[in-house]
Amino acid sequence: MVAGIDGSESALHAVRWAAAEAGRRGVPLRVVTAFDWDRKHPVGETDLAATYRETALSEARRHLADAAATAERTVPGLEVEQQLVVGAPIAVLAAESERAQLVVVGDRGLGGITGLLLGSVSAGLGAHAKSPLVVVRGNRDPDPAAPVVVGVDGSPLSEAAVAFSYEAAAARGVPLVAVHTWRELVGDLDLAPMLDWDAIATDEAEVLAERLAGWGEKYPDVPVRRTSTRGRPGHALVEESARAQLVVVGSRGRGSLAGLVLGSVSHAVLHHSHCPVAVVRPDVGGET
Repeated sequence: MVAGIDGSESALHAVRWAAAEAGRRGVPLRVVTAFDWDRKHPVGETDLAATYRETALSEARRHLADAAATAERTVPGLEVEQQLVVGAPIAVLAAESERAQLVVVGDRGLGGITGLLLGSVSAGLGAHAKSPLVVVRGNRDPDPAAPVVVGVDGSPLSEAAVAFSYEAAAARGVPLVAVHTWRELVGDLDLAPMLDWDAIATDEAEVLAERLAGWGEKYPDVPVRRTSTRGRPGHALVEESARAQLVVVGSRGRGSLAGLVLGSVSHAVLHHSHCPVAVVRPDVGGET
């Protein structure tokens, strides 16, 4: 498992979350920081630049040591590795995600600008990470008894998110809330009152049931609450996040366009959730 850090309080909060998750999974935690020297000091190789570079490297190593100590305090005995990589943060962590079970980052870093809801690194990784990505939002520690919430859009692309959410709920011993929110698009608004909304709602509830079929047998100890409502999917998941410890979404849904890498629903939840968010791509995989 990998935690990306930059010395910010948000990153340390993410490290604590990642350490607890690594402890649950029984895997080591690799704490990674990216040293983007070209961006930090593009003036060339002068004596002053060399001095600045060594100072910046020392600071990066200190951030790594602080993060590793935080992880070890969170889960005593956890195996923690420190890694400093030269490169841009998004590129470095995206490369790490190719061999990780999970990548964990904070919702904003040292370069964050007041008013931005999500840091550039966490937002960029939402589109480029190969493994599941968890963005640890907010500063509150979620209630350990709170449920895991998963967004189910009815497409096969959400299957990986459903699998991840069941595993997360089972590992924590908490219920799962499966949210399916649908919007019926009507070209002629005059026809809307003539539609059988009850029949549509029944059909959509069946879509949710079909997507969850079989998972209850695999995870019989996970209580599941299903909710299928008409509305905006992102809004519904953000509302549920206020009562959850983790929200799980797919990276793209049935409404996504071929040219988009991160779907509008996952994008909205990443920016507004009240608790950590896991973004799960259909082609998940990893080792550590």
